[in-house]
Amino acid sequence: MAKTMGYREWRWKAVWWNQFFLLWTTIEAQTRYSIPEELKPGSVVGNLAKDLSLSLSDMFDRKLRVASESGEQYFSVDAGKGELVVNDRIDREALCGQSVSCVLPLQIVIENPLQLHRLEIEIKDINDNSPVFQTKELSLKIAESAAVGTRFLLESAEDLDVGVNSVKSYTLTRNECFTLKMKDVNRGRAVPELVLEKPLDREKKAFYQLKLTAVDGGNPTLSGTSQLTIIVLDNNDNFPVFENMTFTVSLQENSVKDTSIIKITATDADEGPNGEIEYFFGARTPESVLSMFEIRSSTGEIYLKGDLDYEEATSYKIEISAKDKGVPEMESYCHLQIDVLDVNDNTPEIVLTSEPQPVQEDAPRGTVVALLNARDADSGNNSKVTLQLNKGSPFSLKSSFSNNYALVTSGPLDRETFSEYNIEITATDSGSPPLSSKRVIPVYITDVNDNPPVFTQSSYNVYLKENRVPGSILYSVSASDLDYSENGKITYSILDSKVQDASVSSYVYINSENGSIYSMQSFDYEKLKVFQIQVQAKDHGSPPLSSNTTVHVFILDQNDNAPAVIYPSSAALGSLSHQRMPRSAKAGHLVTKVTAVDADSGHNAWISYRLAEATDASLFTVNQYTGEVRTKRAVTEQDDSSQRLLIEIKDDGEPVQSATATVSILLEDGLHEPILDLRHKISEPSKKTGRITLYLILSLASVSVLSLVTFLILAVKCIRSSSSSGSCCMRRSDCDDYKNPNRNLQIQLNTDGPIKYVEVLGGDMMSQSQSFRSCMSPMSEYSDFTLIKPSSTTDFKETLSVLDASLPDSTWTFESQQVS
Repeated sequence: MAKTMGYREWRWKAVWWNQFFLLWTTIEAQTRYSIPEELKPGSVVGNLAKDLSLSLSDMFDRKLRVASESGEQYFSVDAGKGELVVNDRIDREALCGQSVSCVLPLQIVIENPLQLHRLEIEIKDINDNSPVFQTKELSLKIAESAAVGTRFLLESAEDLDVGVNSVKSYTLTRNECFTLKMKDVNRGRAVPELVLEKPLDREKKAFYQLKLTAVDGGNPTLSGTSQLTIIVLDNNDNFPVFENMTFTVSLQENSVKDTSIIKITATDADEGPNGEIEYFFGARTPESVLSMFEIRSSTGEIYLKGDLDYEEATSYKIEISAKDKGVPEMESYCHLQIDVLDVNDNTPEIVLTSEPQPVQEDAPRGTVVALLNARDADSGNNSKVTLQLNKGSPFSLKSSFSNNYALVTSGPLDRETFSEYNIEITATDSGSPPLSSKRVIPVYITDVNDNPPVFTQSSYNVYLKENRVPGSILYSVSASDLDYSENGKITYSILDSKVQDASVSSYVYINSENGSIYSMQSFDYEKLKVFQIQVQAKDHGSPPLSSNTTVHVFILDQNDNAPAVIYPSSAALGSLSHQRMPRSAKAGHLVTKVTAVDADSGHNAWISYRLAEATDASLFTVNQYTGEVRTKRAVTEQDDSSQRLLIEIKDDGEPVQSATATVSILLEDGLHEPILDLRHKISEPSKKTGRITLYLILSLASVSVLSLVTFLILAVKCIRSSSSSGSCCMRRSDCDDYKNPNRNLQIQLNTDGPIKYVEVLGGDMMSQSQSFRSCMSPMSEYSDFTLIKPSSTTDFKETLSVLDASLPDSTWTFESQQVS
């Protein structure tokens, strides 16, 4: 017991001594460490941080991890020290069996960016396994007639250790008849043989109890024992003899069951039952051989019983026993080695070392997406694997080392065209015929804000009826963005601009989420006919992208304005007009002209005139389009001297809007030639005219000449600028006022409506005002000069003289009306 404890203590000291002197080398970008087996968990293998030139922060931030190809995590990384440490018990015999070299490949994966480093850990053998005999008690029958020097093959011990730690020698307890010798049976493999040194005499000693000891070459040495019982038999004294002591055959792994492998024969010099031989597998044959092969005992022919697999076992070593039927039976042994030949029966395998990472669509060429490894369980050319990508994808494979590859980008990416790639990788080996397998690796493309919003139209035309309720929807614009998530989320806004010196935001507003535009006020066509809205669509990317569109809003006219009567002037006279007409008037005589305008446009502004009521409807008619009031027939003595006309003025809108004007006509005698009579009266000298009147006439004449010259200049300009409509308007604000200390005189050109007229107003500061009106209609052959509110005959004569002298080429007809 004390000896055993001393041995264990020495063994662990040796382990720690080897651990202290760890070696590492870097060969072709691969780091190699050597450690003894059975190190305690936590034992340091090497300093990864130093050997890979990484800082401790880099190891943590880049998520350094260890990936084992064997599937077992025997090692881990101490992130605090950057050291590779043992994570679990390492048994070299369990990992590599009897292989001379035992290397564990490791892969160090580092992210951001993805990198792969390969490590090789060489596991060195320590003498931790004693030699073991499969049979603890071995019985051997030897005929007493056996000749001196006869050799008997004994069971060899198995030692899981390799090299110097494996079995080196055998010893046998001291006896008088037997010695132990070693025999090389196969490529340096030594097995013990029992050698008969003296003739046996059963009558003296029928059996022998010996101990067989196997000793390995470790330091300290370990050993194993087996109890050997030798029974001395009588009679049958010849052993079966094989043609060869060792047989070697090769068999393809795809051989079918019941295939004949080899026929082994042996001969026996004895006769009868002592010479009849039966063949068996050795008593120590493992179950793996018994399940795979069978032997015909009578013929020695060996057949295939199971399914061979080169990847599980490359060869089988079988002990064949030949026994005769003598008493005692004689037995001989030979060794058969069956080498399995590899057949390309394993398809290549693609293993992901690192899962594929999402890639931004603006990633540069060469960006690492995933790390992968190609494996094939076959050997030789059958295990050489090539990888190929499907054509047309913007990815490629970049080889690193030992069948390790990096999947990298090789072309431009566009998430809007392809948001996901299913990359099909084909692995093909070099066998005959070649085998292949495929693996699909999904790669997701993440979005970058590279697409601005796009409106469905570059501009929009919106037609809107006037007088709509504020808050009603005008139109909805729509834009789309090919980007994803926040990059594709759109917000609408109205760019600031001016509409009639006011911000457009005071007219409309927009729903930022759906692009619906709403009115903030009711629109009036007569004030605003068209305006523009600049709408911007902006996404939520970083940086945000935007685009603009223009919405043209056209206000459509509604018939919301009734015709307005401008003559007779509603401001001065109301809707009642007083006219005088001579009884001598013939049919077609122009009595007056009603003029109206409509603030609407188009059909809504088309005005028509109709005589709604009349004292005598047969005497007067109204032109539907011009509003001229004329006599339908000559005036007779029977006609009433006072005629009243109600004229209805309607537009062409829907619904119809209308207004009325009342004309009162006084029929008088003696007004047959009103203009000539007036001129005659003017030409008569007034007896009341004095020196003061002369001064006033001269002043009025001067002012009138200047006023008419100004009027003519403005009239020419107005006619030129609006020749297409045939109308000209000079309003009161366009005229100059001419005043003297005693009188004021004003000339006004008014062209509202079809009737064109000029007013000359004048009067004393303290007296009744007076005015003259000239009505010139482009649709009538007459021009009317109307005197309104004359204050005195003298003033009227003076003014008329001025006008007559200023316009010598004009033909004037006069109608006068006294207004109280």
